[in-house]
Amino acid sequence: MGGRLDDAAVVTAASVQETASTGGGASGPSHPLRTVNRLFHGRRRLGIGSLLGVPLLWMLVVYVGSLVLLVISALYRLDPKTQKPTDELTGENLRAAFTVWDNIWVVIRTAGVALLVTILAVAISLPVAFFVSKVAWRWARRGLVVALLLPLWAGYLVKGYAWRAMLSPAGGKFAAEGKGGGGFLESTFGWTPGYGRVAIVISLLYLWLPYMILPIYAGLDRLAPSLLDAAGDLGARPLRTFRSVILPLLLPSIAAGSIFTFSLSLGDYIVPQIVNQGEERFMFGSIINATLGAPNQPLAAAYTVWPLLIIVLYLLAMKRLGAFENL
Repeated sequence: MGGRLDDAAVVTAASVQETASTGGGASGPSHPLRTVNRLFHGRRRLGIGSLLGVPLLWMLVVYVGSLVLLVISALYRLDPKTQKPTDELTGENLRAAFTVWDNIWVVIRTAGVALLVTILAVAISLPVAFFVSKVAWRWARRGLVVALLLPLWAGYLVKGYAWRAMLSPAGGKFAAEGKGGGGFLESTFGWTPGYGRVAIVISLLYLWLPYMILPIYAGLDRLAPSLLDAAGDLGARPLRTFRSVILPLLLPSIAAGSIFTFSLSLGDYIVPQIVNQGEERFMFGSIINATLGAPNQPLAAAYTVWPLLIIVLYLLAMKRLGAFENL
């Protein structure tokens, strides 16, 4: 028995001596992955940079680079004979885009439509998301969320022409069963807004509403039920609970959803043309499209600076509300 203990002590002493001679590391050949792990251990920025460096670089080159080239192309003068950009630089295109009142008024109307669509989306999404998150049965919540997101599965143009068919007035191209009774709204309810600005707002609201519902639902799902119970125990009425408890906590989620609804509504010009029949240059995208067809590419590029500035300012405003933490 004593001999075994002496042998164990000798082996242990030899192991300690070997560990000390190798600097505390394991003996034998080192695996390449271990070397990589030791390189990134405790260096969080290096790990994030190696993971996201290539995608971010690609984004900067393709996306940001294309925007820079777009702005630069607005500085070229158009040859009136060949209708092609020349090598001569000028600021006339930007001056025309930012000083002609007709263009500025169209920008204001377009931003107003995008803002109206965003406000209506918030007004609809709040009660819908609250019902799904806090009122509906737990087993039915996922199904309801899928149902709310189902419109995103349909094609963009399909939804645009579907709304054109539903909004068609009496005697229009999409009259019900060829009787001239109009589209679905006209033949069913006896009223339709027809083609125009109201149709644009309704169509854009339908298209981008899911992008507002989902962030608000996620924010409500994170809201602790104990906060609502505490507000009720303290005697707060539902409206007071919403104003003082729910709304302040939901502001980042609302801001996150508004980024999608506002930016997508601001830049959309295909569906507004579909439900407006091109009768008026109401949305800013129609001016850009008409300028490209002129053709006057430098002036069209100058017009695009407007939505870029509006989106940048809007993103800065939403950043102050914590929108980026909820995207």
